Order: sequence, then C-alpha cells, then structure tokens
Amino acid sequence: MAKSSSTVETRVTGIDDAWLASAQEPALESDLAICDPHHHLWDFRRHCYLLPDLVADTGSGHKIESTVFIECTAFYRADGPEALKPVGETEFVNGQAAMAASGRYGPTRACAGIVGLADLTLGARVEEVLTAHIAAGNGRFRGIRYAAGWEASEHIHNSHTQPGPERYRDPVFREGFARLRPLGLSFDAWLYHPQLPDVIDLARAFPDQPMVMDHVGGPIGLGPYAGRRDEIFPVWQRNIRELARSPNVHMKLGGLGMKICGFDFDKLARPPSSEELATAWRPYIETCIEAFGVDRCMFESNFPVDKVSCGYAVLWNAFKRLAAGATPGEKQALFHDTAVKFYRLA
Repeated sequence: MAKSSSTVETRVTGIDDAWLASAQEPALESDLAICDPHHHLWDFRRHCYLLPDLVADTGSGHKIESTVFIECTAFYRADGPEALKPVGETEFVNGQAAMAASGRYGPTRACAGIVGLADLTLGARVEEVLTAHIAAGNGRFRGIRYAAGWEASEHIHNSHTQPGPERYRDPVFREGFARLRPLGLSFDAWLYHPQLPDVIDLARAFPDQPMVMDHVGGPIGLGPYAGRRDEIFPVWQRNIRELARSPNVHMKLGGLGMKICGFDFDKLARPPSSEELATAWRPYIETCIEAFGVDRCMFESNFPVDKVSCGYAVLWNAFKRLAAGATPGEKQALFHDTAVKFYRLA
C-alpha cells in the first residue's frame, strides 16, 4: 500500500511565502501553552517542509511546547516488503524528533508524538507493521491514521490510501483496526463530510478504541459542493453531534484552511487576517466544541497544508479569537491538555 506522494503533493501547491509575509500579526496571548497535535514534514518535488521550516513557524510568537507529526507519505522505505515501507516515515520522523529534543532548535519538542500509516486492510497481519512502527518510534509512536477520503467527483482528490467508498465499514479493514487497541495505539480518522456516518459506525463498533476525527470532519466546498455551504452545514452539523455521542472520539479543530474546504482565502490579493478567519470558521468550531466539550477538542495547525491560506502566527491568533470567551481552564484544555492527554505525551 506504499503509494507515491503525488496525491499528497497536489494538496500543497500554491503556498506563497511572499504573499503570507504581507499580512503578519503579533501573537495574541503569547504565554498560553500550546501542543500542536497535527502537522506534517516532507521533502516533495513541489514543496519542502522539514524541521527548520517547522521551527520557524512554531517560533513565530506563540508558545508551542510540543507537536505531533501525522503521516503524509514522507520518506517511505525504498526496499523491503511493501507493507513495511511506511515504517520508513516513522524512522525519519523519530530522527527529526531527536534533533528537536536536543534543544538546539529551540524550546519546542517537535514530533514528541508520531502517528504513522499501516495498511489496515491487511487484517490481522497488520500487527507486524504496527510493532515495527512502535520499535522505530523509540517511545514516540502513538497511533495510526488511515485516511479514507473518497468522493466520486473528479474535482475532489481521494486519499493516498486509494480507498473506495465506505472503507471504514470493510470487514477486513476492521479486522486490522481491531489490532490497534491491544497495542495501546490511537486512531486518527480522516475522510469527507458525506462519509461521517462511516466514522460514527466505526466508533460504535469499537467503543473502547481511542479515536480522533481530523479537521472538523472534512466539510467539502469544492466541485459539486461549491456554493452549497448553507445547505451542507446542517447535514454536517447533525453528523458531528451524532459522532460526539461516542465518548471514545475526540475532535481536531482545524484544517479549514485547506483548499478543499472552499473558503478560497488563497485567492485573495492579501492574506486574511485572524479576525476574518475566525468569522468564517466560527460556526464549525463552535459546533464541535459544543458537541464534544473542551476535554475532547484540540486546536491543530495542519501545517503546511493550511499554509495555503494563512501564516502560522495568524492561524493561532484566529483560534485564540475563537476561544476568547473560554475560561483559562477551558483554554488550557483546547490548546494543550486535551492533545497531550490523547497522545500520551506527558
């Protein structure tokens, strides 16, 4: 299942550093501790984002204490069994984490947690891959993300796992999924909003498996979904509230800067301000916090994917504006504690 990076690469074109630099902001509440539970590192033909790039962003004014790396097809093994090739990504990221842990790159403990990819459609045989990831992570490996985003429209990129519809309902996939809990591993779910019933069904079938839904459940705003936000939002909202009924599921608050969400910030002459981002994203963020509560919600950067829409400092300013009405304890949960507890970083 070790796919090429081409599908992932198509998602990160259009990052314009000069454009982003034209709309910088000083960090709000710069003493608020943050764990960024969702970012990537890669070196693709079209874009490079490695540890120095990450620490340049995390060092842009906010107090980013730690981060969690999420799989993105970076640095797979070139040789060996196909199923074990994604373990190369964990090996690479563990090296980046060790560099960050030396303190030579600043105070942020980047990649303190690592989430990799294993082909859960191997069924019970995936355990060999999972144990290889755990060994390669040197104490940092925390779980698996299996992206299952699928849409029939040619305007929507399907996930790099090349899933068909309803992958999370597949019996063989679930046989592999069942191997996560015994090994103490979490699961990151990622698909598009029409597929949310699949996550709901998976969470109910495995009520003891810790899960987190990435990117507020993937609301699409491109292709056949463009211009239909008012129609789509209530459907998305009902499914989010239904998903929240499963106490084993957490929610990541972010990802709305991706092109696929259709806010079109990347098309503006000037990057959006944090106020503009907060206004656009508020209905989604508030729905999730109301449904899941602060103890099951965590803000995420999804960098560098969301970098097509805004800079890192502006992004976290937007999140802080969205959380302006929260108590200090609630902010601590949303920005730090929930992520640290879910990914077992303490």
